Amino acid sequence: MANTRPVRGATHNAESRRFNLPQVEADGDWLDEREGIDGALTPLKTTVTVERPRTIISRNASPDVPFDRSINPYRGCEHGCIYCFARPSHAFHDLSPGLDFESRLFVKPDAAMLLRAELQKPSYVVRPMALGTNTDPYQPIEREWRVTRSILEVLAETDHPVTITTKSDRVVRDLDILAPMAAKGLAAVCMSVTSLDPKVAGTVEPRAPHPERRLKAVATLSAAGVPTYVSISPVIPAITDHEIEHLIERAAEAGARYAFFLPVRLPHEVAPLFRAWLDEHFPDRAGKVMSVIQSLRGGRDNDPEFFTRMKGAGPWAELLGTRFRIACRKHGLNKDRIALRTDLFRAPAGPQGELF
Repeated sequence: MANTRPVRGATHNAESRRFNLPQVEADGDWLDEREGIDGALTPLKTTVTVERPRTIISRNASPDVPFDRSINPYRGCEHGCIYCFARPSHAFHDLSPGLDFESRLFVKPDAAMLLRAELQKPSYVVRPMALGTNTDPYQPIEREWRVTRSILEVLAETDHPVTITTKSDRVVRDLDILAPMAAKGLAAVCMSVTSLDPKVAGTVEPRAPHPERRLKAVATLSAAGVPTYVSISPVIPAITDHEIEHLIERAAEAGARYAFFLPVRLPHEVAPLFRAWLDEHFPDRAGKVMSVIQSLRGGRDNDPEFFTRMKGAGPWAELLGTRFRIACRKHGLNKDRIALRTDLFRAPAGPQGELF
């Protein structure tokens, strides 16, 4: 019998928390470029909803992350990474963190305009802006909507520092913006490469670009003078942890200067989705995977506490950290730190300023 399950990360639409927020649907149906490769699969159509927020910069005071502000051009992500910690956020739209998160997306087309307005405020104090902290700013929808590029145009115009996290080689499309910014010390890019095994990558993050395409993007960015990180996050015990050393080696060969990793996190609705995914794709080791994850998380599926939630704890966490540090030292990564400049920033001109 032909397989009729849509090619997505989640195996089903999990029950969602309900917040009963209003939605406005827009005409934006599109299909991922991989759609239709296997004619036996029934495609799951992706819809796009236009979102009109009042502000675009999100603030945080978490001690676990190295930035205090970020912009997310999109909600939801068609890459379909089963481990994505942003999945539960779809509950705020009364949608499931499962298949809905991957196929019912939200776009903020006014992002650049909102950003310009916020940067014009006399009270604004510049710090590096992070893109890609929740969902990928270069997922396939960026191909048509180009919201991420419009944001970069404003940041480049104002000499505002920016960091980008993505798992898409589409980022090289914007080298004409990023390379000049990097030359001024204003831009850095982090590429996420979770596994070099195409079969594993194809189930863990089914609609993200091939790992080799991502490494090629790192090489292209590095050759253009853009400082690059490689994130091998998340490390999934008994599935991807054996690749740590090889991933670091390949990152260094591609020209990356920095690397980091995080053990897999399973907050809120992600845990049952991840368990269902394990049962379907790795039934032979599902028990072992969850046993190690729980050993990293104090006996639970997830540890929400600051300082430990990103690192894990216990022997497994120590072993992963030791292997990572040895590999980085061997291949010359993390010798220094990227310090983006903030002294070049100039606020965009307002309507009055443009008259003179």
